[in-house]
Amino acid sequence: MANSRFQKSRLVFVLLCFLFFVSRLRIFVAADDKSNESNKDDGYDFGVTEEDQIGDNSTISGGAYAAPSGVAMDQERSELCNTDMSSFLPPPYNNISNMVCKPVWNTFLLRYHKKEDNVMTFILSAVYTTGWVAMGFSKDGRMVGSSAMVGWFNRKGQARIKEYYLQGARPSQVIEDAGELDLTKVPPAVVINGAMIYLAFQAKFEKPLASQPIILAFGTRYPNHYRLSSHDDKTAILFDFTAGSASRARTNAGQMKKNHGVLGTLAWALFLPSGAIVARYLKHKEPLWYYLHAGIQFLGFLLGLANVVLGQQLYSKIDANVPSHRGIGIFALTLSILQILAFFLRPKKDAKIRKYWNWYHHWFGRIALFFGVFNIVWGIHLGAAGTSWKIGFGFLITMILVTVIILETLSWLRRSGKTTPPETFQMNPI
Repeated sequence: MANSRFQKSRLVFVLLCFLFFVSRLRIFVAADDKSNESNKDDGYDFGVTEEDQIGDNSTISGGAYAAPSGVAMDQERSELCNTDMSSFLPPPYNNISNMVCKPVWNTFLLRYHKKEDNVMTFILSAVYTTGWVAMGFSKDGRMVGSSAMVGWFNRKGQARIKEYYLQGARPSQVIEDAGELDLTKVPPAVVINGAMIYLAFQAKFEKPLASQPIILAFGTRYPNHYRLSSHDDKTAILFDFTAGSASRARTNAGQMKKNHGVLGTLAWALFLPSGAIVARYLKHKEPLWYYLHAGIQFLGFLLGLANVVLGQQLYSKIDANVPSHRGIGIFALTLSILQILAFFLRPKKDAKIRKYWNWYHHWFGRIALFFGVFNIVWGIHLGAAGTSWKIGFGFLITMILVTVIILETLSWLRRSGKTTPPETFQMNPI
């Protein structure tokens, strides 16, 4: 009777833990949404979804980047486009005629001129006090993988302009003197005239520029040994060089990354470990444990498959250079497929090969779980996920481990209670 109550209590405990995991996952995903809303400008991610309208009225404390509003802003921009640059820009930038001048963001103005052989001359100007100003060329409107021209004047008043390759979201991944821009032999230049800074450079492109995602950013702190400080503000626009018009660059890659993370966490940190727990600790509930195990594992496999498919779409969309994360994910999915095949090839209990099947099923499952969980940790690191993601995932894994420890202890106590005392020996009578 006591043993029956013990088994029922363990089943209830597993189900309660499972429901608790689901509720906690929803809480930490919701918290991450709020965190993303309040920290959109953290780090080096220049990607834009619904922010930074062209010609907005944002202001930045500590710098002179506030844009005037309404009619005054349009009038000032028109006057700035008529500025005679021949007196302060070096040749050949000071004598280029018929340059197109368009306001692109805040006080940023973009002048450009098309030459033969797809050579473009760019002059970016903006109100400037301290720090750096940048203009980048992106493939998808996001920072990672783009190349940018960055200009500034250091504390000694010396002009600096360099090309940077934006390899990742961390400052150490913004690499100086690197990038994919094919700059011409004409040296780039950066000058200050009045309250404005001017970045001028020439680049050759494989084909005429049409609609091109452009990154614009600035930071009010000086670069330290050519390493850029984090930006104070940024935007991504889609500039049409044929029509001379700009619009906001839209991308849902951020949402896709979040969905990719949610699916991976559900599959490898919740359902698949829970299915393994059911198989190990509920086998006395025949055949309930088998149907629970098969159902939970199949659902986890479907989520893992959807996660890999979404990851492939994300890879194609943003051209992410993460071969390790991608390779581990495909490897874990392959092991999962082998586990599904094992379900259909399950031999009978009295078959001679059953013990080999058990060995294969148990160890392939454990290896798949290990690499699945490891890949989530690696993906959180590569994606520069927020603190709430790290805390939420750590909480799930901790609860899984605590559950296993408790159930393993209960199982050991149960086995110990079943041990029978040794037989007593009677002495032969004399």
